[in-house]
Amino acid sequence: MREVRISDITMKQSGTKDVSLTFKETLETAKLLDRLGADVIEIEGIDRRKIDGLRIKSIASSVKNSVLAVPVSLVPESAALTWNALREAAHPRLQVPAAVSPAQMEYIHHLKAPAMLTAIEDTVASCKALCADVEFIADDATRADSEFLCSAIKAAIESGASTVTVCDAAGAMLPREFGEFIEKLYAEVPELRDVVLGVGCSDELAMADACAVAAVMGGAGEVKAAAYPVNSVSLAKIVKILSAKSDTCGAVCKTGLTEMKRVTDQIRWMCETGRSEKSPFDNGVDDGGETIILTAEDDLPTVMKEVARLGYDLSEDDSIKVYDEFLRIARKKEKVAMKELEKVIASTAMQVPATFVLESYVINSGNVLTSTAHLKIKKNNRTLESVTLGDGPIDASFLAIEKIAGQHYELDDFRIQTVTEGREAMGEALVKIRHNGKVYSGRGISTDIIGSSIRAYINALNKIVYEEQE
Repeated sequence: MREVRISDITMKQSGTKDVSLTFKETLETAKLLDRLGADVIEIEGIDRRKIDGLRIKSIASSVKNSVLAVPVSLVPESAALTWNALREAAHPRLQVPAAVSPAQMEYIHHLKAPAMLTAIEDTVASCKALCADVEFIADDATRADSEFLCSAIKAAIESGASTVTVCDAAGAMLPREFGEFIEKLYAEVPELRDVVLGVGCSDELAMADACAVAAVMGGAGEVKAAAYPVNSVSLAKIVKILSAKSDTCGAVCKTGLTEMKRVTDQIRWMCETGRSEKSPFDNGVDDGGETIILTAEDDLPTVMKEVARLGYDLSEDDSIKVYDEFLRIARKKEKVAMKELEKVIASTAMQVPATFVLESYVINSGNVLTSTAHLKIKKNNRTLESVTLGDGPIDASFLAIEKIAGQHYELDDFRIQTVTEGREAMGEALVKIRHNGKVYSGRGISTDIIGSSIRAYINALNKIVYEEQE
């Protein structure tokens, strides 16, 4: 019995009005789908070169078993740029999406049919020269001219595409119509028998799952689905149908049902439980307890690989400073965990002049009143102040800092701990802020955890401001 591959498109929905995932949630979603056994995990391509390049590299290092698919645009440099970010993935795939209906060709790509065929051929060939696994995606295949669609598919296969996907973007077809559409394609393009034919279905008529099943019965070998479906095929439903009716469908899929509910519930929670508009804290994703231990025997490239995995992009000078401090600690402790490595980065890397300096803070908090923070911060010898409300004293304090800075930042991580004992114990805070795809960490120490948290956030903020000025 033939096997049908499941390609998850959940993360391609991120950034829409329906789904908004933070960087940390994106990594967690990729790990969950990888553990679930999704054959392919699709993510967004490169729009902002540096930020998106770092995002793709981080996800690539997290996905071990699934194919990681990233789209390229129909311009010459796009394939090489995307491949540079994706190349370290365990199982990389480059995708070439193209609108193939007359209206969309001109509206999206500003090309007519002959030029579109040339662009498809050239882009697929460029991708094939870099990556063995290339997918051509006909975005609105059901509205395309039949003759042109067949020509586009043949051109993509001749240029090296090993997977060809046709999409009913309008969602206007009924299951029987879509099944016949797939059978007709096989009849008109015999070359499709030598590659994998994939399908993508819109849920405009609430029939995406049924259309996908009809396509599988018509010979399709890959289905685009989403763990959190937004106008698309449901991952949980299509896997359940293929598992229960494999004999009828003439196909099976390897994506497991055992963990399906737990994984999809967790992804749904991240997609639906948006951060409060007034809070700097995100939904709070657990890293899954993954622990990596380094020792004094590890060389500079090994340590810097883990630093990059944590999300930091250090300069050569900072890399050497961090490694030297790491060695000093590792020789004393024998083993250094990731949390300790982050403290080394926060206290060693990118120590910069202070643009923002804490002058004073007044916090009001209790179980019968809303927490407030009144902060005075000096910037270039000018005192700025802000009074804000928050879900707690630290939440209110961070909001006050953001209000003074005039910008919201994604709070990637926040930790506090005591460093001394007794009534006058010192508290240490570590804050990680993500800005333009990079992570900046700050460390603060004070006799109270609120003061240390404020100082840590300002420390990280100063690093962002300094780098932007540079």
